[in-house]
Amino acid sequence: MEQSITDRVQSSLNSIRHYLQADGGDVELVRITDDGFVEVKLTGACVGCPMSRMTLRAGVERRLLRDIPEIKRVEQVLC
Repeated sequence: MEQSITDRVQSSLNSIRHYLQADGGDVELVRITDDGFVEVKLTGACVGCPMSRMTLRAGVERRLLRDIPEIKRVEQVLC
């Protein structure tokens, strides 16, 4: 049985989560839009960190784009 896109995104996030947690941060999936945008919330030490933008693009987004071809972009939400 094929995994849902949500399950695949969660699995991909889980594969990099330990890197974020090692620095006191984490990432939460907020939602996946119908047009392939993934919204995430950075938490913990990632909040307000000057490197959080790079973490989002070079870490989280790169991994999701590699693992899940349907994903077009990852955006950070502040909620």
